[in-house]
Amino acid sequence: MRVIHAIIGFAAVLFGAWAVMPLSAQTDDVFAFIPSGGRTLLTQIIEADAPADQVMAILAGKHESREAWLSDLKARTGSLPGLKELEEDELATLANYLSFNMPLPADRMPADIAPADWEKVLPRDGRDLALTYCQSCHIITVVITQDRPAEHWLGTMNKPSHVEIKTTQAEREALASYLVRNAGIPIDLVPEELRAGGASY
Repeated sequence: MRVIHAIIGFAAVLFGAWAVMPLSAQTDDVFAFIPSGGRTLLTQIIEADAPADQVMAILAGKHESREAWLSDLKARTGSLPGLKELEEDELATLANYLSFNMPLPADRMPADIAPADWEKVLPRDGRDLALTYCQSCHIITVVITQDRPAEHWLGTMNKPSHVEIKTTQAEREALASYLVRNAGIPIDLVPEELRAGGASY
């Protein structure tokens, strides 16, 4: 029991320090080993001299599946320089994010992309959700080292111990989808200070 309390206490302290950071700082911190989510990847593309019309087309885009979004992104490689920098897994993660979050609601659509604060404009991605909510109870290692199908992730999120977490069903599905693609990280890639507690629920 002492070990469990220690793990929870450590996670709470670590989460408290992380939570006060702006989202832009969280990709270069102790959690940098966790793959970027779609919000971060899309922001990187936008900030890499992306033409305004291409950005607005993505923000207003609507496709029926992540596969359709992936085809859309690949077709835009010539007009969006930042896309060329993404690896295949990152491109798939971005397509997945877009399938859950686009088109942006009209009240969130920026009139001009130049002054837009993308941390506020773009919905949180799976990485954001994992770091915000999963660590409220246990160390992040419990989540990101597991390789599980979407139905198992959703099953866990819908258990009595998790349903009170203030997320929508759409956010849970987006988080599960992110974890299917990006979790299962080998324990030796996790910083030693985050390895306590093992990797199981």
